[in-house]
Amino acid sequence: MMTLILGGVFSVIGMVAFWYGRKSKKNNPLIGGTVLMVFPYFVPNPVLMGLVGAATLVGMYLFRE
Repeated sequence: MMTLILGGVFSVIGMVAFWYGRKSKKNNPLIGGTVLMVFPYFVPNPVLMGLVGAATLVGMYLFRE
């Protein structure tokens, strides 16, 4: 159940970041949003999913253009 919730949360955040990156023509939110939307399909462990999602969000924040 937690995998489904985390996957949904990260996918929604990724979709918003992707839309923002596409609209503002910035690569960092575009790539980070794509990663956040796609990776929940490949990570079945909820702890690992949380770590990968948090690392992607931190990376998007630290390496913003």
